[in-house]
Amino acid sequence: MKRYASNFVPLLIVGFLLVFLSQISLVAASGTIYIRAGGNVEGTDKIHRDGYVYTFIDDIVNQSIIVEKDNIVVDGAGYSLQGDGNENGITLSDVNNITVKNLKLSSFNIGIVVMGSDNNRILENTIIDNFRGLDLTASENNTVSGNYIANNTYGIALENVYNSIIENTITNNSDSGIFLNGAGYNNIIGNNITDNNRGIVVSICYDNVIYHNNFVNNTNHVETDDSNDVWDNAEEGNYWDNYTGLDSDGDGIGDTPCIIDNNTQDNYPFVNIVPEFPSWAILPLLITLTFAAIFYKKKLTNKH
Repeated sequence: MKRYASNFVPLLIVGFLLVFLSQISLVAASGTIYIRAGGNVEGTDKIHRDGYVYTFIDDIVNQSIIVEKDNIVVDGAGYSLQGDGNENGITLSDVNNITVKNLKLSSFNIGIVVMGSDNNRILENTIIDNFRGLDLTASENNTVSGNYIANNTYGIALENVYNSIIENTITNNSDSGIFLNGAGYNNIIGNNITDNNRGIVVSICYDNVIYHNNFVNNTNHVETDDSNDVWDNAEEGNYWDNYTGLDSDGDGIGDTPCIIDNNTQDNYPFVNIVPEFPSWAILPLLITLTFAAIFYKKKLTNKH
């Protein structure tokens, strides 16, 4: 019996050490990654820096990223940043000219936060299974383009001005695809907004321009509250799968407006799905929108 006991004790100690060391490893893998203002990366060895480009070289789990440096590119290179449902994935706060691209973000409170930050680009990411996929607050001249935003509670929350939401797929979000609150002068163009509870929720908003979008199979395509926005570009509007008007001249545009609420309508609804922009058209469009926003801001400044 003593021999069996003497053999069991070392095994017990080894087992305890294995469990303990595995827990240390899990703790060490969690926490916050910083891209510091000076350029160094803290908190992981899975992001490689080459000049102003920071590239993922592996998946990162149970960590979030705070960017403190301006004028950089964060390239996910197809890898994942996955949370535990509590933290925010990538935070851009008071930084400018950041590109976040080619990254899969999932299981965060908010996938990407843009706060008090201008001239940033969120491009071709997959943003899924978060409470909010993307949150832009008090930020201007940011571009969100080519992203797949799905299975969140809210796809995109926008509470600021002069931003562009272009050519994204926004689908199967349980509350809203896009939530606009107190937002103005934003361009929402060429998005596929499908299978959401509410396609777009617009609350106390003004002068947002919303056209060339496809609204398909949402429980409610649009809900508005005390808002004054534009739902066409004076020639073409959006596609609404519940539009029942005729196209008697066969030009692809409905003969009668699509009524959104008592004060708002799409004057030029498409009768067929709006085709995607050709890829070469995106850059000129972004340049045009940027110059338009700058011109309008200067105009407002001169009035004061």
